[in-house]
Amino acid sequence: MQELYFTQKLPVSLDEAWNFFSNPANLKDITPAHMGFIVTSKHHGEQMYAGQIIRYIVKPVLGIPLKWCTEITHVADKQYFVDEQRFGPYAFWHHQHRFTETADGVLMEDILNYKVPLGFIGDIVNALFVRNEVRKIFTYRHKILTERFGS
Repeated sequence: MQELYFTQKLPVSLDEAWNFFSNPANLKDITPAHMGFIVTSKHHGEQMYAGQIIRYIVKPVLGIPLKWCTEITHVADKQYFVDEQRFGPYAFWHHQHRFTETADGVLMEDILNYKVPLGFIGDIVNALFVRNEVRKIFTYRHKILTERFGS
């Protein structure tokens, strides 16, 4: 099992941060274009809710499309939400998105626990490729969010 932790401070209100991040349609905007990320599910309202299923197509390696399905399992309004993979490229995926209001904006925290399939072969693939690619995605998100909201 792998755990990654990312933080970012944004100079926006808690309402503005929550409204942006809890809308599944915005996921594409914060994912690198080379990943070919497309949300394929229809959304019921603009904000996430516990029990919501979100389906995607993503092309993480060599442009090969993979179907990915996550469920929003927990939501505490303007505090956190959790997405968990139901099927897709990982053996396990649990991603917490946390939001804390600060004097000058919002502290966002991403706590990601994941496991690559295929046992020790997956562990090698993770060490050589996956972990760095996941970090690059969050580095990209940090850059895009800074451009959008400031720093």
